[in-house]
Amino acid sequence: MKDIGIILGIRPDVIRASKILNLLSNTSDISFDFIWSGQHYSENMKDVFFEQLNVPKPDVEFEIEKGNDAQIVSSVIKNTYNHLEKNKYKAVVFLGDTNTVMGSIAVAQHNIPIVHIEGCMRSYDWRMPEEKYRTTIDHLSDRIYAYLDSYKQQGLNEGISDKVIKVTGNPIVDIINENNNLFQNAENYLSEEIVKIISNESFLLATVHRRENILDKNSLNQIVNLINQTETQVIFPMGYTTQSKIEEYNLKLNSNVHVCDPIGYLEFMHLLDRSNYVFSDSGTVVEEACILGTPSIQLRFSTERPEVYDVKSSVKFDPSIEHNEYQSFLNKAQSLMDTKWKQPFGDGNASSKIVEDLIHLSQNDAFKKHKPGDYPFDISNSFKE
Repeated sequence: MKDIGIILGIRPDVIRASKILNLLSNTSDISFDFIWSGQHYSENMKDVFFEQLNVPKPDVEFEIEKGNDAQIVSSVIKNTYNHLEKNKYKAVVFLGDTNTVMGSIAVAQHNIPIVHIEGCMRSYDWRMPEEKYRTTIDHLSDRIYAYLDSYKQQGLNEGISDKVIKVTGNPIVDIINENNNLFQNAENYLSEEIVKIISNESFLLATVHRRENILDKNSLNQIVNLINQTETQVIFPMGYTTQSKIEEYNLKLNSNVHVCDPIGYLEFMHLLDRSNYVFSDSGTVVEEACILGTPSIQLRFSTERPEVYDVKSSVKFDPSIEHNEYQSFLNKAQSLMDTKWKQPFGDGNASSKIVEDLIHLSQNDAFKKHKPGDYPFDISNSFKE
């Protein structure tokens, strides 16, 4: 029986966990099963990232029901529960805040300890399903790896025990630092059309996928209006749901905006590193841009990564309100190109810290099934005698 199970399900999870998986593969001190939840299932949303980052292929792949959030979440819970009937790990590890982490409910039902990487991040925007998911798993977890001290404090404010939370830094820093040469040479993965654009002139990059943006016609229209305001060439790798909503809402992007299907991680990072700035509603992309020194316009009402505003690497554009003037946002982003900031996300050793702690907890039998009186959060002022 393997010591731990690691359940991932979406592209950013694979990227962020890639070094953790490789470090675990190269040690005999702890054994693990890598489990793919099936949340992302198309090749360019999963397999290409395993290949590009040399991530080991999953040991187990769930076949889950596709559809709305309820169908996906319930299927992940069912698959996780059934898998744990035959695989009694010391602990099960999740990363992030997506439908996949709701599999932690099945882990809790088996009374198996839960580990959450990327814990205690909060946007304080309850419209976001991610906010509900991350809050749920944090309050079920027996070990939380929080990226920053400020995130840990947010967990402490909610009553999560200090003993549960360990601050590690953000593993995305590790990935960017160690793969920079691959990013520089990733032009070979790009289409001839995109190569021509980036070879001849400066360009911008855009990504939009958040449901509060793409499922709301007014919000998506605000984003399209903002992007259309620039005359600079824009490369827009667009998810399939976003493409369908652009068509459904009959929204038109200008001819200088070049839409393509989703692309691999290496070529995306190549574009992000070389672009003047990026339009994005992705928290991960905004982090990556900040680390690379690329300004961003963050297309969100709220963020769980306020550090990008603190270091002045990002400009906020709230799509949920009507804007009459767009150029000022572009001007602010343009002005950030001439500034320098220190990225706030860690020293590049987060993956090693997480793996070392997992080994320590496993070897010292710290991962034990709960017994009467155990709580991962502070109940000293509530009903504990």
